[in-house]
Amino acid sequence: MNDPEPCEIKQEDFEQQIDPIEENTAIKELVEVVKKHQVKTEETSWSSPLKNDNIRFTCLQCGTSFSCKQNLDLHIKCNCGGKPYACDEAEKIHTIKGNLIDHMKIHTLEKPHICDQCGKSFALKQNLVEHKKTHNLERPYKCDQCGKSFPFRGNLDKHMKIHTGEKPHKCDQCGKSFTQNGNLKEHIRIHTAEKPYTCDQCGKSFIKKGAFNNHMKIHTGEKPYLCDQCGKSFPQKRNFNEHMKIHTGERPFTCDQCGKRFTHKGNFNDHMAIHTGEKPHICAQCGMSYARKAYLNEHMKIHTGEKPHTCAQCGKSYARKGYLNDHMKIHTGEKLHKCDQCGKSFRKSSVFKVHLLTHSRERLYNCDQCGKKFFRADFLKDHMKVHTKERPYVCSFCGKSFRQIGNLKSHQKRHSGVKDHSCSQCGKAFFTDSEMKQHQIVHTTETPYKCSHCDRSFKRSEYLKIHEMIHTGEKPYHCHSCGKRFTHYSSLICHKKNVCK
Repeated sequence: MNDPEPCEIKQEDFEQQIDPIEENTAIKELVEVVKKHQVKTEETSWSSPLKNDNIRFTCLQCGTSFSCKQNLDLHIKCNCGGKPYACDEAEKIHTIKGNLIDHMKIHTLEKPHICDQCGKSFALKQNLVEHKKTHNLERPYKCDQCGKSFPFRGNLDKHMKIHTGEKPHKCDQCGKSFTQNGNLKEHIRIHTAEKPYTCDQCGKSFIKKGAFNNHMKIHTGEKPYLCDQCGKSFPQKRNFNEHMKIHTGERPFTCDQCGKRFTHKGNFNDHMAIHTGEKPHICAQCGMSYARKAYLNEHMKIHTGEKPHTCAQCGKSYARKGYLNDHMKIHTGEKLHKCDQCGKSFRKSSVFKVHLLTHSRERLYNCDQCGKKFFRADFLKDHMKVHTKERPYVCSFCGKSFRQIGNLKSHQKRHSGVKDHSCSQCGKAFFTDSEMKQHQIVHTTETPYKCSHCDRSFKRSEYLKIHEMIHTGEKPYHCHSCGKRFTHYSSLICHKKNVCK
């Protein structure tokens, strides 16, 4: 009888193909172990020498049997006196030193194998090989709601939970539900305070590996995803994909209440809070509430005093990079956002968007005390503090209180003496941007805001609005004591002090 052909261990049984030099070293170690360890071979009747399941290699120490001698050798190495290669961090055991080296890349975050089609990187070459197959796969399973397609039915089923809202995995501690079990596991770390991913450059720790990887790009400055239309680059592919919607004009998220469409889901969620007025995230220190947790996190920097973003020209620091970007426009004089209806220009995108509402939207939110109308529920909420006399924001220097946090910030600048808003024409400095704008009217004779009832024109739109009340007879402010109505709020206050005390 001919000796059966030696059994070969399949490549997929290992993490990576064994280097020949390391393989020889490993075999020598195995030989030494096998010499000290008896092996019983049971040969049975078999019709073909290629059928490896007809010969069994049994470990006499524990009784486990194998169809292939190499598998038995590996078993002996790991369990019966051999010297496996162990990872101290993950307590994972490898039979080949090369596999341990590859495994350690998980902890060091080394990802030398990069996909030339999408830029994604991998620690192991075989993971890259498997990933590349996804680019060539057919995607027969298409979502009938958003058009996204998938190579496997299971991928589509997971995706559909986004549309159906199905969240079967529930947290026992807070009741929050998740679409996938992996997301639940990450969420539980919030309760356990476990942050296994720590940056060795700044010491910051993270709950999620993805968040950690994204953070590391801050230190490396890596932005591999480049837009070929505008040249802007991004650290993550999802950021790049979101950006491309700006060029394609894609707006997949539609508000069912007003029909407005959005490019990003986050912007859509923010918009929906306008209709619902919901602000579930509340600051425990001052009671301020927000529609999104991210906004609350940014707000908390006010209390902690954290201001990591510093202006290189004047040294002023800010809690958010966006605030620094807006501040830099003071030095450059840049005003990117110009209203094509009235010609007014703005440095801040957020202020510009609010301004546009004055031209395009109906004022749906009415004050039941004075009749004033507002575009947004939160504007009405702020306005109601006028009637309730609520002033929750208190200056820590002098004790003066304010209805809005923006007014408190402007006031506190007077204590610090910082005047960072300078007039570009005469150099005079001001505490606030609004004070500077008010001053700049001195330098211009232009009156772009024209009254539709008479020939008068005004330098500022608010002056025009006040003037037009003369023609319309509108008197939005009324005294609750005597019923008399007034065009200006200041006139009402004066009346209350002197007449209806």
